[in-house]
Amino acid sequence: MRHISKLASVFCAAALAMTALTGCEGSDIFSVNGPDWISERADSIANAGKGDVPKISPTTLGNRDCSSAWWEAHLDQDIKIESNKVYSTTFTNYTSGASNWNNYVVVLRKSDKTEYCCLRSDDYGWGDSYASCTHSNTASGDWAGWLAQMNGAKVTVTVTNYGDNTCDVVADVVGTEGLVSQQKYTGIPVESADLYLDFTVDGCCYVFDKEEVDVTDAVDQQPVSMELTNVPAEVNLGTDLSDFTSQIKAQVTYDGGTVKEVASSDLSFMVVPDFNSLGDKYIVATLNKTLLNKQADKTINASAAFKVVDTPVAVEIVSKPKHTNYYIYNSSAILGVERTLAFDTEGLEVKGTYHDGRTEILDNSKLTFSTVPATVGEHKVVITANGGKTAEVTVKVNESKVTAVTPEPTSLGAADCSAAFWSVCTDDIKVPAGATREFNFTNYTSGAGNWNNYVVILRDAAKTAPEYGVVRADNYGWGNGYEACKAIGTQLDSYADWASWLAAMNGAKVKLYVTNCNNGTADVQAIVTGNDGTETYQSYLGINTINPSDLYVSFTVDGSHLVFGSAAAKVRRHK
Repeated sequence: MRHISKLASVFCAAALAMTALTGCEGSDIFSVNGPDWISERADSIANAGKGDVPKISPTTLGNRDCSSAWWEAHLDQDIKIESNKVYSTTFTNYTSGASNWNNYVVVLRKSDKTEYCCLRSDDYGWGDSYASCTHSNTASGDWAGWLAQMNGAKVTVTVTNYGDNTCDVVADVVGTEGLVSQQKYTGIPVESADLYLDFTVDGCCYVFDKEEVDVTDAVDQQPVSMELTNVPAEVNLGTDLSDFTSQIKAQVTYDGGTVKEVASSDLSFMVVPDFNSLGDKYIVATLNKTLLNKQADKTINASAAFKVVDTPVAVEIVSKPKHTNYYIYNSSAILGVERTLAFDTEGLEVKGTYHDGRTEILDNSKLTFSTVPATVGEHKVVITANGGKTAEVTVKVNESKVTAVTPEPTSLGAADCSAAFWSVCTDDIKVPAGATREFNFTNYTSGAGNWNNYVVILRDAAKTAPEYGVVRADNYGWGNGYEACKAIGTQLDSYADWASWLAAMNGAKVKLYVTNCNNGTADVQAIVTGNDGTETYQSYLGINTINPSDLYVSFTVDGSHLVFGSAAAKVRRHK
């Protein structure tokens, strides 16, 4: 036994000596003349329970000169965002500087690549989930100053999966001259169990600091305040309370600074003083859940005013709309397209009569209107009031007369397609109510992007911004009235991809029509014959917010060149 004790003492002393030899710099005891299997076993023990760390690959994404086109580069593998976890990565952002959107783009999607949304650096995105999120950028007051510091900016993107089918994406940015900004997208609807992260490019490049993604547990937070949203200003007497509250949501602020939208299913409601009589009321909501859906330390409350209203027993029209003669022009660009016309309510007055005999002029914004068929002839428009009572008014749809015009200058933009976006415009051509103006021109493009082609501007005489609508050759646009329109582009029906279409646009012949429909809307229709002889169509039907007596059309360029009159000459030669 004494020998065994002595041997044990010797081995312990040897072990202590080896420990001393390793120093305190993180050296491994088994690295000193130790067999490989010992080191491997030690590493295995040290890493046990850590799990797989998500990787960024490649660590340089996109061409270093920022020449990568939109969607050209992605991560080799999407990063799985687990429930109740926070994922963050830091990179240096490089940009061509051409536009705000030529910077990092975050892509959220499912494992099967179905996209929730695409989120840009400049407070803009798209996708079903984008439409439901809350977003802001602290730099939005000076985009030019922000963009000037984005080439070399340090960016940390953080994605939080709350485990309740919502997530947040926050980007903290430090510009090259010290400008600090933050881009937030919060309350993004997702499936928490099927959430993946990707990045893509658009005239930009990423250089990630490291290949590992930092992952931490989401920290729970207590609710401190909330504000109710989606509370109707009015509700009909007799409505079920659950139907009324089902659409209500709450913007909740937590003690960690997180702001999140909470659904009605997580709230408790009561109405003060009651829900069964006419008049002004308050809906009071109570929340007792934490950020991670646990029992809160204390409940919080919020209230909002609304009114319980009566419904008319009869309605009648006391003043007809100002415009009842509408106009359409159907070029070959929209043959076979099913569409309707919006009903113009300007000047309309509808009177409602109630059970007690009182009457009032009803708010047009609280009435609903049937659409008008886009066919020549008379049509009945059904006007429906709160409670279901209806009245009718007749409108007439007419064929619009077409007049060909040529704007000045007839040659727009530099011939080498170097002119920047909006740098030059044609004169404004008035489009009177009911009229259609026809434009014929040859389109030339730099070929750098789909948007580097003709651009059509619809605006008023004062050039008020934002415009009624600004529409491009590639089925895209913006402006006050753009969201209401029906955008129809057949480019990908005729070409395998956008690149093939774009190649055919250099020297393409364009016949374009603008119609003032006299119902507060305008149509743009384009027939485009590519340099390969292929005909495609681009239309924007029903751009609204139009003042029928104050509609003008102009053209601008964006890395493009337009020559008016050449297309018309070609058409005449073929007659």
